Amino acid sequence: MGDIEALRGVWNIVPTPFTPDGALDIASIPGLVTFVRGTGVDGMTILGVLGEAGRLGDAERTAILDAVLGAAAGSIPVCVGVSHASTDRAIAFAREAQAAGAHSVMLAPPPLARPTDAALRRHYLAVADAIDLPIVVQDHPASSGVPMTSDFLLALSAESAQCRVVKLEEEPTPPKAGRLVAGSPDVIVLGGLGGEMLLEELRRGSHGTMTGFGFPEVLVAVVRRWNAGDRAGAAMVFDRYATLIRFENQALLNLPIRKVVYRRRGAMAHDTVRAPGVAPDEGTLADLDDVLARTGLDAHLAAGSVLPLLLG
Repeated sequence: MGDIEALRGVWNIVPTPFTPDGALDIASIPGLVTFVRGTGVDGMTILGVLGEAGRLGDAERTAILDAVLGAAAGSIPVCVGVSHASTDRAIAFAREAQAAGAHSVMLAPPPLARPTDAALRRHYLAVADAIDLPIVVQDHPASSGVPMTSDFLLALSAESAQCRVVKLEEEPTPPKAGRLVAGSPDVIVLGGLGGEMLLEELRRGSHGTMTGFGFPEVLVAVVRRWNAGDRAGAAMVFDRYATLIRFENQALLNLPIRKVVYRRRGAMAHDTVRAPGVAPDEGTLADLDDVLARTGLDAHLAAGSVLPLLLG
């Protein structure tokens, strides 16, 4: 099995680039990978909800997978979303990811009319048995429609060492993070939801975050300072940019806003959201300009990483 301990720190969930007409923008992927790697994150995650995986055909998934893994060339670990309503298709996606050189896979529970722990257990263990990679268990009932209790997640991690990383996004996240960490020293808990509750999750014992954010280096600086014992410094960085974290994570607008930021930072050529998604309205773009100016990040849109500024 791959190095499961590498699934700590900050993993950036990467958007899928499209051209203005909605086609895959494969040409942007090498630059996107270079950008993400340059922010200092510990890894990158593709083909998740923010990667618009649900709007991709199988051949398109393969094209994105091959392009990202080819551009990364082992320089940064890549986690691949393999969620599907069918266990067989999730297994096929997971095997494809492993063959392409993925570090790990991310798997949400399948939508079920009557979800039970037994059915969820069968799904996760079947995928685990089919591959030799760590599995990030995505606990985001807002998108999956399936809640998973702390007891279930702890039992699953005890039964399968591959399934002991939880991407925790059931709100409120800090109490559940505390329950999971207290329940097992082996479970790795990663926050999400744009990093909104990162400080509180870290205080409860979480091990980092796996989320989308237009300035991933901000989250890197927070987690690194926290892990170094500088809690005041971590809070100072977080508080300085919390306005942008809050603004970016608006429901229904988080992906369009992040794509605009990535495009403005030169990470990809276009900020197209595939239909039926829509671009942010002019008022939202004006609000974004205001937030970037108030936080001082407007000066870093084309200048690369702000990490040296944060750590200086």
